[in-house]
Amino acid sequence: MRILLVEDDPLLGDGLQVGLGQAGFTVDWLRDGAQAAAALAGPEARAFAAVVLDLNLPQLSGQEVLRRCRSGGNAVPVLVLTARDTVPDKLTALDGGADDYLVKPFDLDELGARLRALIRRSHGRAAPLLCHGELCLDPAARRVTQGGQPVELSAREFALLEALLGGAGRVLTRRQLEEAAYGWEETVDSNAVEVHIHHLRRKFGSELIRTVRGVGYLVDPAISGSAP
Repeated sequence: MRILLVEDDPLLGDGLQVGLGQAGFTVDWLRDGAQAAAALAGPEARAFAAVVLDLNLPQLSGQEVLRRCRSGGNAVPVLVLTARDTVPDKLTALDGGADDYLVKPFDLDELGARLRALIRRSHGRAAPLLCHGELCLDPAARRVTQGGQPVELSAREFALLEALLGGAGRVLTRRQLEEAAYGWEETVDSNAVEVHIHHLRRKFGSELIRTVRGVGYLVDPAISGSAP
C-alpha cells in the first residue's frame, strides 16, 4: 500500500518513513504544502492509497492542501497527523474533508492500524483479511497462509499480492502494480513486475493470477472474498 506522507519535521518524517515502511507501506515523503498540493492534483495522485498530512507546513498549510485536494475531486483517504489538539482544530479538519485525526505524540502501531482501516473502508471492505479460496493475506500481521500453512513472501511479492487481491475483479496494469510496490526514488527494473508475478504463481499456482494480454494482470473475483 503506497501512501503520501506530508511532514516538514526531518526527524519525524524520517522516522515515519522508516517505521511505516517496516509496517508494509510504501512511503513517499514530501516536506511542504505546495509540493503536496501539486502531487495530489497530478497524475501520480492515483497511486496513493492514503495521505498522512501535517497541518503546520511551509508554503501552504495542511488545511489548504486538504481544501485543494477535495475541491479538485480527489477522494483519497486523508489522516491528519498534527500537534494541534483543540476541538475546533479537529472539527475544522474533519469537516474540511479529513477522514481521521491523530494528535502528536502518537503510537506508530496505532497510526498503521488507522491507515489500514481507512484504506479498507475506501475499498468497500469491512473485514481485515483478504482471502481467495484457501489463500489468506493479513495486512496487519504481514502474513500469508495457504490452506492454513504460512507462505514466505518478499516485501515486493506481498505488496503485489495485496494489490491484486484488494482489486479482485479489476485488471491492474504493470504501472499500477509498480506504483503499489515501489516509491518515487526507487529504481524499478523493466521486468520487475513480471518476475514477481512469476514467483507468486510458483507459490500459489498459475491459476491465481491471470494475464490479460496487452493490459495487465487480474485475480478472478469468482471465489475471492474476506474471511469471516
